[in-house]
Amino acid sequence: MSELVEVDSRRRVTLGQHARHQRYLITSESDGTVILTPAVVVSELEARLLRRPDLVEKVRADLAEPETRMKRRRKV
Repeated sequence: MSELVEVDSRRRVTLGQHARHQRYLITSESDGTVILTPAVVVSELEARLLRRPDLVEKVRADLAEPETRMKRRRKV
């Protein structure tokens, strides 16, 4: 679906009903095309975890069988 939008005096556009997400990465092509890609923000720690498929699988396994998880001592 295409819809004509115009920029305001500050060079902004309103996405209105087209915005299905809260955050987007914006890519500007050399021909003037603007691409909005839905994005999420993750912490550095989560990003490091996601780069380790072995650890992701361990977390999934632990979540599937909570009784096998190691108990973590709480600092008092």
